[in-house]
Amino acid sequence: MRIVIIGGGQTGAHLAETLSPDGHDVVLIDSSAEVLAELDAHLDLMTIQGDGANPETLEKADLERADLVVAVTGRDDTNILACIFARQRGGARTVARVSSSAYTTSRHLDFRALGVDLLVNQYDEYARDLYNVLRLPGSIEVADLLGERVMVVGMPVHMDSPLLGQALKNLAGKEWLKRIRFMALVRADQVMTPHGETTFLVGDDVYFSGAPDAVADFLQKAWPEYRPFQRVVIAGGGDLGLELARMLEHTRMQIVLVEQDEERADYCSAELNRTLVIKGDALDQETLAGIGDATDMAYVAATGSDEHNIIGCLVAEKYGARFTAAQVGKKEYIGIVNQLRLLDRIVDPRLAMINSILHFVRGKNVQAAAVLSRLPGELIELRLTAQHEWSGKAIKDLKLPAGVIVVTVLRQDQVKTAIGDLVLAVGDRVVVYCLPAVRPKMESLFTS
Repeated sequence: MRIVIIGGGQTGAHLAETLSPDGHDVVLIDSSAEVLAELDAHLDLMTIQGDGANPETLEKADLERADLVVAVTGRDDTNILACIFARQRGGARTVARVSSSAYTTSRHLDFRALGVDLLVNQYDEYARDLYNVLRLPGSIEVADLLGERVMVVGMPVHMDSPLLGQALKNLAGKEWLKRIRFMALVRADQVMTPHGETTFLVGDDVYFSGAPDAVADFLQKAWPEYRPFQRVVIAGGGDLGLELARMLEHTRMQIVLVEQDEERADYCSAELNRTLVIKGDALDQETLAGIGDATDMAYVAATGSDEHNIIGCLVAEKYGARFTAAQVGKKEYIGIVNQLRLLDRIVDPRLAMINSILHFVRGKNVQAAAVLSRLPGELIELRLTAQHEWSGKAIKDLKLPAGVIVVTVLRQDQVKTAIGDLVLAVGDRVVVYCLPAVRPKMESLFTS
């Protein structure tokens, strides 16, 4: 597949690094010669220097041959114009990143008609991700599947968990496990597929799936200290912080938003209904004292500074915050923070774009695809056709390679637990989890 990426910043570079090793023909356009030189030095791709919205620059990318165009510059208008021009020059699918919600909520413009197949507002995606985690205390990350009918949740095993020291086969009779599918187990950076003999240890991260009510019930059973957050403090009133506060206002939690800029703080106050907006620096002791007791508090750092966000989370944890999350863009920081487990959750600005375009590049049978922050591999949703080799077979007879597991099945709006005796049918939407090393073995199933 020929993929043209417009914008070589953090997101564009990450897209190129993800897609180029998969054998795609990647073309990257950016106005900075230094950015292009750095990417060209370690990736097998074609680089073009110039303005991504300039037709002359785009002509050099041979858009007639492109299958997918992804515009991720720092300007919304540049990204939209680039996609419109690309559609005029060929039949490529087009994806534009936008930071303003005015584009995604507008009822007066049909962007598909203009030539933009998909608009992605990363801040909305981050906010939804954090909202899911905050309403499920005990989770380390949450992904919505099948139109929010199913959730995939990651949860650490603590020393007082009823899962501890238990083999999975011994838990099979538990009523609260019948609607849950164990998907993966991460132990000391090693990913394992759970089976009957799998025994859970302290420090394991367990990933499981189920309908939202089943997931919430399981968390309450498997996490003895489960209790809702009473308060969420959001440091930073930018697009992410403001959108997250809007979502949380529909819950029973108290919301406090801390913003240093007076004009932006006033704007946030006018936009929000029951959120307490404090003008101040979230790292300042007086500001922290004004927030009050940190018991049952979650702290989300969403300022424009990675360093400020990480330090803010460490300070909040010292004050007693039960959960900390930070927006971090530099991949060097992400690796260190995850390795040392300094925070409970990192909001990675690059994942939203990866997840938004994966289904375009995985195959014609793929309806959706997603990667998680702390679990290697991909979640891939297939719709089974009459010709698909899985149609009419029981899950236990699929002969899946090690590292692949059927996570869940949606049949006519009904979620089916992916047990071995379940026979797959034409029209089923099947979600599978694949480790990176075995995904290439599944390519024929994604395209046939």
